[in-house]
Amino acid sequence: MGKIYTDNLAPGMTLGADVRDRSGRLLLGSGTELSERHLYILKTWGVVEVDIAGTAEESIDPSFEKSIDATILAGIEKDIAPLFRYTDNSHPAIKELMRMRILREADHANH
Repeated sequence: MGKIYTDNLAPGMTLGADVRDRSGRLLLGSGTELSERHLYILKTWGVVEVDIAGTAEESIDPSFEKSIDATILAGIEKDIAPLFRYTDNSHPAIKELMRMRILREADHANH
């Protein structure tokens, strides 16, 4: 099983692990076959990615980050900066969230 961004999910996919909200409450159980309603629920609760049974371990190829032009990365970073304007951008968790968002945007632009 591997992590898949919720934007890339489709009805009929099967969860490989439980999906919980930030407080630990179960939203959808492992083995659930996703429907349009489930996709709506995931997006409503702000779930970014889920484990899907039968997928590769990584949702983005690890070498993908190294292959992106630095100017493109800088442009994406500038575009998403307003989303993180009220955060401590020096905090490791925020840095990782920003990195993940930049890679996600670059991946979407690549397809």
